[in-house]
Amino acid sequence: MSTPAKKVAIVTGASQGIGAAVVDGYRKLGYAVVATSRTIAPSDDPDVITVQGDIADPATAERVASAAIENFGRIDTLINNAGIFVAKPFHEYTREDYDAVTGVNLSGFFRITQLAVERMLEQGGGHIVQITTSLVEKASSDLPSVLASLTKGGLQAATKSLAIEYATRGIRSNAVAPGVIKTPMHPEETHEALGTLHPVGRMGEMSDVVDAVLYLEKAPFVTGVTLHVDGGQSAGN
Repeated sequence: MSTPAKKVAIVTGASQGIGAAVVDGYRKLGYAVVATSRTIAPSDDPDVITVQGDIADPATAERVASAAIENFGRIDTLINNAGIFVAKPFHEYTREDYDAVTGVNLSGFFRITQLAVERMLEQGGGHIVQITTSLVEKASSDLPSVLASLTKGGLQAATKSLAIEYATRGIRSNAVAPGVIKTPMHPEETHEALGTLHPVGRMGEMSDVVDAVLYLEKAPFVTGVTLHVDGGQSAGN
């Protein structure tokens, strides 16, 4: 009897922070992983293939999907984690800000997700997860974020559309909306102040986001949801 093929996850924005933690989480589940970012280094793990490139460029998406198929033969899960956050008053955003944020957050989602869905349809199923932000549903005067809301809000809407479009074809689509998480982008001296933005009074850990993603991975009856991992931000204040 043949051995079932190892399942394969693609993770974007995977060189550090939440993305790198998600890669580790899927490896612990026994998945092979194709990890991509602009600066990602080669991996010593034979079941982790890294692809350097800007996910906003459709050519990067093509290379990432090809790496999954050529090395592992399949795509079971796609984690759309890559994202740019620029906190500025709306009237101060530049054209460069707009192009950078929409390029990664929207264009970076679009082509890689198309390629993953095509393969998942051939295989008979799969799972797509978008990493968004609690600011989509709970805007804050302390953190002006129209470009984040514009782009990540679009991803949350697309999450539901994908879930419904492919519900009868074995493909699930979900989102995880974190609050402010302890990652390398937040210096330690900012943690106390950032913690106060959450009703629970502290920042989240990267493991909180990974646990949410892996819960969704193991929840075959859950699709079309946004799971808030935000210390209560989305509930109120």
